[in-house]
Amino acid sequence: MNNPKPIVFIVDDELLIRTSLSRLLKSAGWQVEAFEGAAELLERGRPPGPACAILDLQLIGGSGLELQDRLAEAGVDLPVIFLTGRGDVRSSVAAMKDGAVDFLTKPVDEADLFAAVERALAIDVMRRSAARRMAECRQRLDTLTAREREILEQVIAGKLNKMIAADLEIAEKTVKVHRGRVMEKMQVRSVADLVRLAEVAGVHVESADELVAAM
Repeated sequence: MNNPKPIVFIVDDELLIRTSLSRLLKSAGWQVEAFEGAAELLERGRPPGPACAILDLQLIGGSGLELQDRLAEAGVDLPVIFLTGRGDVRSSVAAMKDGAVDFLTKPVDEADLFAAVERALAIDVMRRSAARRMAECRQRLDTLTAREREILEQVIAGKLNKMIAADLEIAEKTVKVHRGRVMEKMQVRSVADLVRLAEVAGVHVESADELVAAM
């Protein structure tokens, strides 16, 4: 199965800007979808492959900053590049604090635009990879029984089998059996790997960071 072609979304209420940006980006080999307003992009939603959004800072009925917030609220996690003909320090700072990849002033320099799009798409690829990794780790975590989850949390806290047995009031050999099943289900071979995978899945024990550092 072929990987989906990256998409660059453009939201600008000026037809001339949308057209010129679309032609420019298409000439560089990117797939482009251009919209006049925020609602159209929100309705379009998140594509299956890598994507980013180029938003005009000043839109009819709102601002690019507001659209950035609405995209996040709707779960449409897209790296954003802002374009404006009236660039100002306050808006650019606000945009960057909210996670914008870049803030470019019209008329935008072609090299700067291409570089910003490349950065944005690379960021999206990394984000999507991290999200897939988290989902995979959580799926493995969900296969554990309640007792195995207890054992996992004790193990990543750096406790030895005999300590775990005492804490849970079970036999040490029972701990060893459960621990083996945890390692098998989580698909790891070492405690350090188990700690890292558990943290990716959202399980955090305060002493786990020290355990990884020590290894």
